[in-house]
Amino acid sequence: MSFETTAIYALPLGAIYLGLWVGVAKVRAEKKVSIGDNGDAALLLRIRRHGNFVEWVPMVLIMMLLAEGLGAPPVWLHISGALLVLGRLAHPIGLKIDNASHPLRYVGNSTNMLALLNAMVCVGVNLAGL
Repeated sequence: MSFETTAIYALPLGAIYLGLWVGVAKVRAEKKVSIGDNGDAALLLRIRRHGNFVEWVPMVLIMMLLAEGLGAPPVWLHISGALLVLGRLAHPIGLKIDNASHPLRYVGNSTNMLALLNAMVCVGVNLAGL
């Protein structure tokens, strides 16, 4: 079985993951912090940007893989994948220490939730044979 549609989105998401990781590693090296954030706001922000990615992306990709494996139409997988990539690009830009209501933070969180819900519906519909 091939998971080509999900793979289309896993590739750019992997690149975003690496970019966020490099951001954390760079500040860790500059500040000589091995574990935690040592009270450094810039490092904490980068850790949370990376952490939020890790909290969302695996579950959405797993649901997309399951939906694709169950035979969900590619258009629905593209919807989840596009929403997820959009959210993962917007969220780190909108995640600010001094502004909890930045619009891109809302865009990031909303698109992630919609991507997951769409993928969950795809799994449910295909499991039910509808």
